[in-house]
Amino acid sequence: MKSNILVIGGTGKTGRRVVEQLQNKGFDPRIGSRQASPSFDWDDKDTWIHALKGIESMYVTYYPDLAVPGAKDAIASLTHLAKELGVKKMVLLSGKGETEAEACETIVMTSGLDYTIVRASWFNQNWSESFFLEPILSGEVALPMSDVLIPFVDANDIAEVAATVLMDDAYNGEIIEVTGPELITFKQIIDSIAKTSDRRLNFYDITLEQYVDGMKHMQIPPDVVWLIEYLFSHVLTNPKNQVVVHDIERVLGRKAKPFIAYAQETAKTGIWNPVSVS
Repeated sequence: MKSNILVIGGTGKTGRRVVEQLQNKGFDPRIGSRQASPSFDWDDKDTWIHALKGIESMYVTYYPDLAVPGAKDAIASLTHLAKELGVKKMVLLSGKGETEAEACETIVMTSGLDYTIVRASWFNQNWSESFFLEPILSGEVALPMSDVLIPFVDANDIAEVAATVLMDDAYNGEIIEVTGPELITFKQIIDSIAKTSDRRLNFYDITLEQYVDGMKHMQIPPDVVWLIEYLFSHVLTNPKNQVVVHDIERVLGRKAKPFIAYAQETAKTGIWNPVSVS
């Protein structure tokens, strides 16, 4: 089994799925995370050399997002080191409609490395593995911009695309945009989750200011509050992020997974059903 592939963020939403995809293809990728051996820590550059040693190709996700302060410098440093250590190819997960993320893309695209950019819309899994899960469990969902149309994409589709382009040089030099097959609103999403999980979910359309104040009241870390406010105010309102793209179909030869299919599958796991404590 080939083990010269590094998956940075290999325990995250897309990273662990990319690892599974590569393992299914007969590869044994190195997982880039703080718990792995050798470890990889974005905040400790001393770990980077050991993680990159002997690696020829890599999938890179930056936590929590390429838009945050410091991401550009980190990507620049990693890209330079990767080239210096003999890495041949980088697949970077980027965010659709994010100006700061596009600056990070440019660093990779002008590095001299072979590359593919996977530019993703918001993930379906944000509703089951991330910050939208808690409101679903409470039954009370309050969100701003409820009428904005978003092409939510499934993390499994992203991972399959990423693993494919990582191993296929035909996609070198390309930007692959991954979206779901339809534009949907937050209200439609809540209706789908309520229907598939057989639950009553109350939805409230609030202002972004109210949403931010609510996060601060819940003592969510300031950097997380900043990121979510940025995503709502700059990304959701960006026309580039309100377009369905068919690159998943082009790369995988099949249509992207619609949100309702994700909701049906996820509801069966019971993740959206609160556990009652007696």
